[in-house]
Parts: sequence; structure tokens; C-alpha cells
Amino acid sequence: MEDENIPTLSQAKINILRVLWEADKPLTLKEISVRAGVKPRSANMHLLNLRMMGYVETPRRGFYALTDEGKAALGLPRVDGEGARRILGEVPPEKAFHFYLKIGSPLGLSARSLTQFCEMVKTINIKSIEFHTARGDFELWIHFLGDVELAKRIRLLREKGLSGEELRGKLYKIIKSRCEELRRIVQKGT
Repeated sequence: MEDENIPTLSQAKINILRVLWEADKPLTLKEISVRAGVKPRSANMHLLNLRMMGYVETPRRGFYALTDEGKAALGLPRVDGEGARRILGEVPPEKAFHFYLKIGSPLGLSARSLTQFCEMVKTINIKSIEFHTARGDFELWIHFLGDVELAKRIRLLREKGLSGEELRGKLYKIIKSRCEELRRIVQKGT
């Protein structure tokens, strides 16, 4: 269901918002233009409109970043202090993420919080990471925790078909960045 408060955006503007969301860091006009497949002049006009709408900000000269309003325009739910606290909180042992090498081969290791999960990704057997990534298990558990945005980021990573240490490194970076963002949200909300 669409939010009546969010104006209908052109496909080019949606593509630019997605590029900024996927990058998860400020980008230059040139980077946005290339990644969105839009000519620089056109990208510049779209960015100007998106800034006026409050969907994009310029954290420093020549760089553009997605705002919370921009995330909402992409259909990502807003996370407030309480939501961030819940996502970062511990779950009971039966709701923990249990790592396996393959079906029927548990490692006997589990994570009860997103922070603990993030730390385990650094050292867990790479075959376990590949197994769970391929099945979409990480996305499902993180969605269960209430973090739709992080689950979507991990899905995008899965779709790239990475493996080995490259997969581990990118997965860790995505989760660590999100944990830091959620901690900032908690601090603002208290």
C-alpha cells in the first residue's frame, strides 16, 4: 500500500534514490549518473528536485546522500529509537540464529543479537556463510528481528553471487554499518 504523503516519482528519480540507497554512502553527480544510467545534466535536474522534496541531501560539497524521507519514498520503513533498540536487542535462545555448514551439520554456534551475529560473521567457517547466504537464511532472520532494510541489503548482496572472503568482507561491512546506524538512532531517541 502506498503512502498518500509520498508523491509519485518518475522512474529516473526512483533509480537515483535506489543508487544512493545501495551505495550506502554519499556519491558524486558523476557516480550517480553512471550507476543510474542517466545523463549528467538530467541526473543533476533530478537531484535538484529530489533535494527540494527532502529525499536527498548534500552532506558535503559535490556529494549526494539519501535522507530518511528518501528511504521512505523507496518503501523502506522508518526505524525509531524503540525499533532500533528492538532490532539490536537479544532474542531468546530458541529464536537465535543457528549456524550450519550444510543441512544436518550444525556448527553448535548461534547468535542471539544482531551485534553478536555481526561479530561471528568475521570468524565463522566461510562454508557456513556461503550456505546460509545462498539459502537466504540471513535475510529471513534479520527480517524476523524487524530490520527490513538490512534484510534487503543482504538480499542484494546474495544476488551478486559472491563467495569466499569477498562475501564475508562485504557481509560484515553491511551488517557493521547498519549496527552503527541503529546505535545512533537509539542514542537520538534517548
